[in-house]
Amino acid sequence: MFPPPRTNTLSPHRYDHVPLPEQRDAPEVPQKSPEQATPAAAAAKGRDAFFDNAKYLAIVLVAMGHSWEPVKGGSRTVEGIYLFVYTFHMPAFIIISGYFSRNFDLRPDRLKRLITGLVVPYVVFETAYSLLKRTMGGDPSQPISLIDPWYLTWFLCALFIWRLTTPIWRLVRWPLPLALVIAALATTSPGIGGALDLQRVLQFLPFFVLGLHMRPEHFHIMRRRELRILSVPILLGAIAAAYWAAPRMQPEWLYRRESAQQLGWPWWVGPVMTATLFACSLLLTACFFAWVPRRRMWFTTLGAGTLYGYLLHGFVVKIADFQGWFDTYQWLHSPVGEVAVTFIAAALVTALCTSPVRRVFRFVMEPGMEWAFKAGPRG
Repeated sequence: MFPPPRTNTLSPHRYDHVPLPEQRDAPEVPQKSPEQATPAAAAAKGRDAFFDNAKYLAIVLVAMGHSWEPVKGGSRTVEGIYLFVYTFHMPAFIIISGYFSRNFDLRPDRLKRLITGLVVPYVVFETAYSLLKRTMGGDPSQPISLIDPWYLTWFLCALFIWRLTTPIWRLVRWPLPLALVIAALATTSPGIGGALDLQRVLQFLPFFVLGLHMRPEHFHIMRRRELRILSVPILLGAIAAAYWAAPRMQPEWLYRRESAQQLGWPWWVGPVMTATLFACSLLLTACFFAWVPRRRMWFTTLGAGTLYGYLLHGFVVKIADFQGWFDTYQWLHSPVGEVAVTFIAAALVTALCTSPVRRVFRFVMEPGMEWAFKAGPRG
């Protein structure tokens, strides 16, 4: 057994001496106390810099991927990098979410946090994104529906469902094989429809279940120097493979929001792609974790605000798209423009993860809402 988390009392600001925590909530759900934004308070809470670094780097890749969508059509290189990044950036995020959901149960205090940290932001941002599409997107028929997530809000819906089912995945004997079977069956079931974005919920489920059953030593193994060196040829080979696959592969497979039949393939291709993509995503995610810094970096504290960056950057991307900026400014489709778009996206999501932004939007992302719940014992 691993010893409980502890900090270096002589150097409370040093993250690199804090062992992996045994218990902690999902990284996407912000912490309740504002003082956790400071390095000293974070260390006091047993935060591990590795996970905050991983969350920040993953959310930067998410924002970059969204910024590439309007400009990738004319560049095979961008399309290849897009496929490469989309293979592992959300799986990495979901594995971390599962890891920090390991001890979730149906205690009243945890259910309250689930509601205030996921349900309330989902309702607010699903409504806001739907209104944005109706007003600026030229689609007045866009419904405001809480059962049909649009754009980025699917992840909140998925995380809510995954966490509610956590006790089941801790109970069954073969959780990961069972989750893979469910994901494979989902790819053969076009009748699932778009309610609650269940295709994505089910097809990404194996990564969450895997995270639930990972232990601290698994992450320590991926952080070993020899695996970091081994990951270099794997990553280079994956980039070359993605470049080759760019004109041949449908990127919709990586979104995991449609069945094989909806993508124009026989049903049996769905299970094959489920197994293939899971293996590829897992391999690249391990390589990604191998290169995540273990010590405290300048961006470490931003890892606590990744949900803010995730939900807010989508407004900028969609406004730029609705306003036709990517069509008006054709230079954005040149190599220089594509690089500029990449850096702008990284800078934008970085700014949206900072403490000032989190203070402004905390009332939506972390509402207290004590008035809505009965007083009672925590457990």
